[in-house]
Amino acid sequence: MKLVADDIAVMRGEELVFSGISFAVENGGALVIRGENGAGKSTLLRALAGLLPLESGKIEIQNVEPEFGEAKVPELCHYLGAENAMKAAMSVGENLSFWQDFAGQPHHKIDEALELVGLAGLGDLPFGHLSTGQRRRISIARLLVSYRPIWLLDEPTSGLDAESARQFAGLMEAHLADDGIVAAATHIPLGLAAAEEFELTGVAE
Repeated sequence: MKLVADDIAVMRGEELVFSGISFAVENGGALVIRGENGAGKSTLLRALAGLLPLESGKIEIQNVEPEFGEAKVPELCHYLGAENAMKAAMSVGENLSFWQDFAGQPHHKIDEALELVGLAGLGDLPFGHLSTGQRRRISIARLLVSYRPIWLLDEPTSGLDAESARQFAGLMEAHLADDGIVAAATHIPLGLAAAEEFELTGVAE
């Protein structure tokens, strides 16, 4: 499997955010997207996830495994944005159960996912009662309860302490070892051994 962006451009309102962007990431590969604030890193991830339309170019998956059939790019992606996408009044377990049902392809059980992010036993707590770091770790657990081969991550370690960031690096490495793909926008090193870097500079001249 290969995630391919071919000469893509994205508009925000009447403004061209970036153009002429091309790259490819094969299964087992990680791409770290860097750039100054406002260069369009979050916009690029949202476009890859199918949340923003392209002005030009195309995004496609090549060599899709038969198990995924005719699935489109958004159906093969987990998108972790700046917001955690959880309901504060619902319990941790209820939130993760919702996302597992929504995404399909059940992978880890909810209790297993919580253990993997170091929050075993917190499934019955309201999400809104958790600390900032715990909330981010629950959002990472969302990546684990359903299997999607492509992880699109926007500043994924925001709010994490050093130990939690190392733990997350291990989860990303395990996903890559399982032939997954990671594309992450970050200012902070993610601890991935073989990640390629892509510098986003905005509109091509």
